[in-house]
Amino acid sequence: MKLGFSPEDEAFRDQCAEWLQAQMRGDFADIRGIYELTSKPERRREWEQQLAAHGWSCIGWPRQWGGRDATLAQQVIFAEEYARSGAPGRINHIGVELAGPTILAFGSDDQKARFLPGIAAGTSIWCQGFSEPNAGSDLANVRTRALLEGDRWIVDGQKVWTSLAHLSDWIFVIARSEEGSRGPRGLSFLMLEMDQPGIEVRPIKQMNGDPEFNEVFFTEATCPASSMIGGPGEGWKVAMGLLAFERGVSTLGQQMGFRNELDAIIVAAKANGQARNSLIRQRIAKAEVGLRLMRYGALRMLSKTDHSAIDGAALTYKIQWATWRRNLGELAMDVLGQTGEIADGEAYQWGQLPNLFLFSRADTIYGGTNQIQRNLIAERGLGLPREPRGDT
Repeated sequence: MKLGFSPEDEAFRDQCAEWLQAQMRGDFADIRGIYELTSKPERRREWEQQLAAHGWSCIGWPRQWGGRDATLAQQVIFAEEYARSGAPGRINHIGVELAGPTILAFGSDDQKARFLPGIAAGTSIWCQGFSEPNAGSDLANVRTRALLEGDRWIVDGQKVWTSLAHLSDWIFVIARSEEGSRGPRGLSFLMLEMDQPGIEVRPIKQMNGDPEFNEVFFTEATCPASSMIGGPGEGWKVAMGLLAFERGVSTLGQQMGFRNELDAIIVAAKANGQARNSLIRQRIAKAEVGLRLMRYGALRMLSKTDHSAIDGAALTYKIQWATWRRNLGELAMDVLGQTGEIADGEAYQWGQLPNLFLFSRADTIYGGTNQIQRNLIAERGLGLPREPRGDT
């Protein structure tokens, strides 16, 4: 489980850090440290292309498809140094970390040649079409339909909570392609272009003011038959593989972002005297312990050889980090006191922390609620039976 870093790895760390910090001090200084997920989208597209131009866009991918064939240790190092540099969240995270690895694992050679170059180059931005109004955490209950007519799939339905859909060029969709099917059977995994008459995107403004996620409506939207990843009815298998990638190396970068947030809370506590409050100090210490435990858990996940399967460590990770970060947001507000009621303004230095509180309220909901996570742990991790449903 221990992931050690060789002298060569540490030299790679220096290379990553030097390049990233130079970018954040130079041409891309205007996007350093921004925490709103949709802020300056055009500049962040340019940043994606800058990463690609210098070989940093998807370093874990094979060189054939724009990567560096980076080792696991190198991927971890890059994720950590990326967050440490203050570089913004990747606007193409879904493409690089989810769509790309899924295509590499399940796609045909033709599909790899069609989709991967644009993701690697930062010229095609992706979003994820999984959740629906009546199938949020329960992915197997999706109702969006896909009908094959000739050589094209016709898609009708609705997705919701679709992060960055209003900025995306492509969406991958789980749809029910077998009439009368229920549950995980009869689902297919399709790749659709967003810029077409059959797709309407309606942004949803969140409580922090950021319209980061969206409703997406499909009305006879189309894609070629060749845009299906896997075969008809294999959508559940592909989706489960994709969710395993979601618990991949990027979790270490996510944790470095958490590190930055906790450090900001500590700075605020020292600045306003709350660091002298014994209860606040205790909560900060508990947060520090939790963050270190998450790192060990992530390294455990990454130490296994089959990264397309979800094991026990991966099953527990979502509920672990989501609950921890929700509590971190509450800690931030308790440290700031009344000052935390202000979230913006040029003279206001703590804007990140009220935003952390507001956004983290959703952490235990999106990506599978805590209740659903407990069900997954019970059924898939512990092998407990589902409770039978009676007629009354």
